Amino acid sequence: MKQRHIITGLLLGAILIFSTLPVLAADKTPEELAKETEMACEATASTKPTPQMIIDKVNQGCALLQKEGKADFSKFSGKDSPFVFAGTYIWIHNMAGIMLMHPIMYKLDGKDLLTFKDSNGKRFFSEMNKVAKEKGAGWVDYMWPKPGAKEPSHKVSYVKLCHVGGQDLVLGCGVYDMPEADIQKLIK
Repeated sequence: MKQRHIITGLLLGAILIFSTLPVLAADKTPEELAKETEMACEATASTKPTPQMIIDKVNQGCALLQKEGKADFSKFSGKDSPFVFAGTYIWIHNMAGIMLMHPIMYKLDGKDLLTFKDSNGKRFFSEMNKVAKEKGAGWVDYMWPKPGAKEPSHKVSYVKLCHVGGQDLVLGCGVYDMPEADIQKLIK
């Protein structure tokens, strides 16, 4: 009798453990998800994104959010995200300068970045909002670390104003180390 209770207990324990495995795998901490996203960026960095690739991904991201709302921010991070590609990613902030979703630097989420400066003293989030407000979309260059790096590199990002659920959001995505002549053509 005692042996039957032990076996039943072991079987129930095994069922409980194995039934929760998919849930445990899906519930990643922000740190784990950021690291996974960073690794996906690094793994895809051998493909250089073109300006058109970046524009297309930002447009797709905007369309997704307009259709499904801000609850789909989760679709912008992780190794399987279509918005993590060619060594880059999409981030989302609002016109007040608050970072709403950064897939790698998640500690920026909720922070006001309008006065944030790059290593050259440029207030690039402020510039991004200006471009989004005045033109609807455009390019901004600044210094920012590549995924996996500590030191900043020259980056040029496409930003687009996206209306989602009555709020104006800015979606952005960029490329690193583009030749200066090509950057100048984009930011005109």
